[in-house]
Amino acid sequence: MTIAIVGGGLAAATAATELRETGYDGEVVIYSAEDHLPYERPPLSKAVLLGDAEVDSARVHDANWYDEHDVRLERGVKVVSIDPVTHTLRSEPVAGGDGSEHRYDKLLLATGSAPRHFPLADRVVEPLYLRTIEDNARLRAALKPGAGIVIVGAGWIGLEVASAARHHGADVTIYEVAELPLVNVLGPEVARLFADLHRFHGVDLRLGTPVDEAALAAADVVVVGIGAAPITQLAEDAGLEVDGGVLVDETLRTSDPDIYAIGDIANQQHPVLGRRIRVEHWDTAIEQGKVAAHNLAGANEPYTHLPYFFTDQYDLGMEYFGSVGPDGYDRVDIEGDTDVAHGGAFRAYWVKDGTVQAAMHANDWDASDAVRDSVGTVR
Repeated sequence: MTIAIVGGGLAAATAATELRETGYDGEVVIYSAEDHLPYERPPLSKAVLLGDAEVDSARVHDANWYDEHDVRLERGVKVVSIDPVTHTLRSEPVAGGDGSEHRYDKLLLATGSAPRHFPLADRVVEPLYLRTIEDNARLRAALKPGAGIVIVGAGWIGLEVASAARHHGADVTIYEVAELPLVNVLGPEVARLFADLHRFHGVDLRLGTPVDEAALAAADVVVVGIGAAPITQLAEDAGLEVDGGVLVDETLRTSDPDIYAIGDIANQQHPVLGRRIRVEHWDTAIEQGKVAAHNLAGANEPYTHLPYFFTDQYDLGMEYFGSVGPDGYDRVDIEGDTDVAHGGAFRAYWVKDGTVQAAMHANDWDASDAVRDSVGTVR
């Protein structure tokens, strides 16, 4: 049996790893549009951007692993079409050349997401978007002492880039149309703590303020971080059900019984949360990759893992567990010292109808297990 994996990131590599580590001995092929070994993306906006780690440290495995485990890694190859009826896919070299057709028995889609573009910035300057190793290299070269960096968007990428830029001595201005950074994720109670943190470190944080052409043109470097969009065109063209991502059931199976989808593109019916959710984080890529591998090999396991993400900004380290649903929350309980700019550590709990929907800690690493385990409990 041939299992084909489309996508060359962490989710794809994790699935291939799990297949081999759990004893699957059939053919495994990874089709990666990037010409790199599969790598993790979080270090590109964290340790590698800070200069604390080399880009090679982000690789999931070295080249020998794929050979030693009989995983065929097709790099620089883009899958351009899928025919679920004939169980075939067509691939073409990204650099150009003749395409070829390949048969699969089971197919895993892990095509990831792409940065959302900002037309004004694209028209006025040549902005930087952070997604790939090449993006990271260009941005690292630009983060110099005294450089004027304008960042559009105060989400996770924007704030982590700001932290790295200040570390390298650059001057940073962030433009964010919302009233607080991360407010849609964390709510105002915790979001304002991140605003305070960045201002303490010298960031000119312009909230509720859209960037204009003059500010873009005056910057030495413009970085755009306004979110990412799931890459679903391949799935749509194949006739799979897509709505805000590729629709998958509790086992990560798509509307086609022989095709699964994971990572950024998967809009899953989550059996614990009782609703659909699409998560664009490192932990989801790993955990969904493992469960999908089991199911591709014949199991029927539900994916029950709760969302998890983390960030590192200046001396702040944070972990967040769970998910606040579309109905929001009634209150946020915050315990501890919220002055994280001066070493404070705290825990926060988002509560709806007396039950913890999500919880996080900041700089309180001994609390990770307790904070995670609080999700779903009565408070």
